Amino acid sequence: MVEAVLIDLFSLPPNLQNNIQGLLRNTLETIEKCSSIPAPFVYVMCHQRQGSERNGEEESLFPALSDFHSLKKRLEVVHSLTTAAALYTIKQRLDEKDLSIIKVILPTLRKDLMKVYVDHLFTAVYQFEFEDLQVASDGENLQIAEPRSEGQALPTQDVALIRSEIQMYLESLPSLKGELTILRSSLIPDDIFLHGFTTRTGGISYIPTLSSCNLFSSSKRRDPQVVVKENLRRLANAAGFNLEAFHRVKIDHANAVCVMGKMEPDSYDGIVTNQKGVTIAAPGADCIPVLFADPVRKACGAAHSGWKGTLLGVSMATVNAMVSAYGCNVKDILVVLGPSVGPCCYKLPHESAEEFHRIDPTCVRQFDSASPYIDIRRATRILLESGGILPENIQDDSVTDQNQNITFCTACHPDRFYSHFRDGNNFGTQIGFISIKD
Repeated sequence: MVEAVLIDLFSLPPNLQNNIQGLLRNTLETIEKCSSIPAPFVYVMCHQRQGSERNGEEESLFPALSDFHSLKKRLEVVHSLTTAAALYTIKQRLDEKDLSIIKVILPTLRKDLMKVYVDHLFTAVYQFEFEDLQVASDGENLQIAEPRSEGQALPTQDVALIRSEIQMYLESLPSLKGELTILRSSLIPDDIFLHGFTTRTGGISYIPTLSSCNLFSSSKRRDPQVVVKENLRRLANAAGFNLEAFHRVKIDHANAVCVMGKMEPDSYDGIVTNQKGVTIAAPGADCIPVLFADPVRKACGAAHSGWKGTLLGVSMATVNAMVSAYGCNVKDILVVLGPSVGPCCYKLPHESAEEFHRIDPTCVRQFDSASPYIDIRRATRILLESGGILPENIQDDSVTDQNQNITFCTACHPDRFYSHFRDGNNFGTQIGFISIKD
């Protein structure tokens, strides 16, 4: 069942501009007649002319809206300078109400354009259907026709213009939840490496569980890739790395490692490089973003270590890749564990807890319970030390003699970090990143 209807009157053909009230009235009549009870939410998208007063334009549509009492509280007119701005505003309204099934009624000539906007500003969480707004030659009779057959793809230059419009609009938006904040470790020498762990502040993501500097998009979440890309652009500007040379692991919750410059695996949870100016990164919400730095051989690495990756030894696999690819000495490698869910909050079924108990009993709390508390950080430290990493070269929450703590519990700090464990499936993601300075 359609949850919302979007009426696109943003760019009507010239012969229809003078009849906008008639178009709107007839369209709303059709919606009102065809809709089940309660009526869907209706959003009318209109063009705001440069320099015009928004209220004046909206008032010009009031006569067409006044008779639709069943829709009145569910009807909103959105005036914007660009299609990107109007559609993004409507997306915010849809997300506030958790609406996902949308019908778009629009002029035939706008359909292919609108589909490009939708593809960029929405994810697979949303379902769209399109209906043509057709007008008889006398300009008086309106009918909503069945969707027409698919036309040819838009010219490449038109798609590029739409992308540019969306990017410019997103770049103009203010940062949410304060300034962008980056946590840095005193263990990694900043004269050789650029590195940091992000928090959730300083981006433009507005959905509560994703707000505000979410750095991961998927088909199951409501943050589109263009928003994540804008958050990442702001991070790159604040941190000082080149976004064109940014590489993030392709998560598989396993222990494969990508060596930059060699054939890239289809998926991997660790990545290493000795190329200057190349920034590598690993995400984390509850999983650990782990950074590796060898100041002697000037090489670095990043790994994503969840409970599965921890058990599979992804951190030592990343260390071993640095040793084999760049001749690093394991005793020179520095390792920093970033923000992740702590043993205060994280539980696993007893069967999985047994595997951590075999690493070391201190990795499990309340072992006899059905869902013991798990310390994936301690397990990671123990496995790293067993592989030859010096204890003093590892920074996590067990280290108290560093200048600052980096490994906060993400679940315990909702104002600073994202957490899948705490927030559910529509959760945000922070990252750990590192590069070798030029």
